Amino acid sequence: MKRPNIVLILTDDHAAHAVGAYGSVVNATPRIDEIAEAGVRVDSCFCTNSLCTPSRASILTGTYSHINGVTTLETPIDASQPTFITALRDAGYRTAVVGKWHMGEGDGHDPQGFDYWAVLRDQGEYFDPQILTADGLEIVPGYATDILTDLSLGWLDSLEGDDPWCILIHHKAPHRPWEPDEKHKGMYSEPIAVPATFDDDYATRSSAAHRAAMRIADHLTLTDLKQLPPEGLTYEQAALWKYQRYMEDYLACVASVDDNVGRVIDWLKTDGSFDDTLLMYTSDQGFFLGDHGWFDKRFMYDESLRMPLLVSCPSRITDVGRTLSQIVTNVDFAQTILDAAGVDPHPRMQGVSFWPQLTVDPERPTREAMYYRYFENDDVNHHAFAHYGIRTERYKLIYFYNDGMGLPGSSPHAYPPEWELYDLQEDPEELNNVYGDPAYRELREQLKAQLWTLQAELKDEPHHSQPVPDLVASP
Repeated sequence: MKRPNIVLILTDDHAAHAVGAYGSVVNATPRIDEIAEAGVRVDSCFCTNSLCTPSRASILTGTYSHINGVTTLETPIDASQPTFITALRDAGYRTAVVGKWHMGEGDGHDPQGFDYWAVLRDQGEYFDPQILTADGLEIVPGYATDILTDLSLGWLDSLEGDDPWCILIHHKAPHRPWEPDEKHKGMYSEPIAVPATFDDDYATRSSAAHRAAMRIADHLTLTDLKQLPPEGLTYEQAALWKYQRYMEDYLACVASVDDNVGRVIDWLKTDGSFDDTLLMYTSDQGFFLGDHGWFDKRFMYDESLRMPLLVSCPSRITDVGRTLSQIVTNVDFAQTILDAAGVDPHPRMQGVSFWPQLTVDPERPTREAMYYRYFENDDVNHHAFAHYGIRTERYKLIYFYNDGMGLPGSSPHAYPPEWELYDLQEDPEELNNVYGDPAYRELREQLKAQLWTLQAELKDEPHHSQPVPDLVASP
């Protein structure tokens, strides 16, 4: 059988609950949904560090942040590391990346292992973006989402011969400051549903939630809102007005992505390669859409942790329109893609291929728990505290160690550590921290031991403030 072509479409901050295929109540994404209709919707896909730069490094290298060295926004990648791209290229694939790179610039940080690369500088611009290639820098007139698709399809059009290819299409959208193009501006001007947790008071949580500067009511800027709130609004009314402004622009940016995903699908079908192409749509992490009163990400709560992931490859994935519920992470992408291509992964990679679950063995287990770690403590913009934890199918244990450990992007301040525990079956919205509840004491200690053991398996170091769990220390 012919080796599949590969298209990985990666957006920035596109929450799963703003994708129609996941049951969005705030928008429609008909073209993105076509991937789910032709393939599989993955329901428990989680990022291992909910931040743009680290997530991209984990996707590319198939390793956790503490292994690839990209822990914060301020830690650029050593681009000479083995990646799934270098493995594919060594196996005869033609390779390209177009769009947001955001893992550093210059010698040692620019993309490596790609036959063609055309990337945005840093966060990139929505309009008239700077595009960096091996030949230099160019400002390209137009809207970034359209331009990146143009460049991607242009590279595909340029290919000759039958060798397989892999292209990464990395959109800037819908990243802050959410600047829609004229075609989509205002399309969500009608009132947008407010999430049930919008007024969360964080009553049972640790100090991290209280300290975070991500509240829609307080921390959206005039650059974000693009106009002054009407006069005479109460604090509560102004918060709801800001939510509507934020969501109107965010969803309009998503609508442009949706149109451009459709352009890629149409190209593949016209070319006759849709059935033999592994097409993946995802985002580098989740995002708060007013959930708990927040925007942004960083936290281990599910709205930030969960990534959308839709996968199609009709010649291989034949049981279509279904869902996959097993836990997978962004660290697993590299090995899954290589498995689909019949290419051996680098021994350094830490993920688990879920290609069998997509194709021949849908019920095969993946992992009992996923591991998460956010390193950028008390960052200057959002003041989110450093933490790590595990999520099982039902429970989530989080240790806020609240110490930047001198990492770039972290403040020099450390704060007393705290724990949180959630029963996701009884409390899917994560409103009730039950860490101190006597009824959960035995489970809490089991999860501590499971976290400690998983960290050791993944070669990560627990923070010095965390004591060895009793169940690990006991004979």
